[in-house]
Amino acid sequence: MEITRVHVHKVDREGSRLKGYATVTIDDCFVVSNIRIIEGENRLFCAMPSRKVSDDKFEDIVHPTNSETREMFEKAILEEYKNPTVKEETE
Repeated sequence: MEITRVHVHKVDREGSRLKGYATVTIDDCFVVSNIRIIEGENRLFCAMPSRKVSDDKFEDIVHPTNSETREMFEKAILEEYKNPTVKEETE
């Protein structure tokens, strides 16, 4: 499996830990959208797309099945997020 494209959309919401959204293409044939880029206590991290299943519970729609794949996604997304050519858009 190879990540063949990463697109990041940065957001600037005052007081929000949400820093952007990413879309990742795998092997030029499978796309995962709405991966959130979140500012955590100690670092940026990625949160997979999810849906609300009850008043206080969310469930991932897609997710890596092992830590190696999660790290591969996070590394590719955060590298693109930190790319100075990716412009921040205010909402």
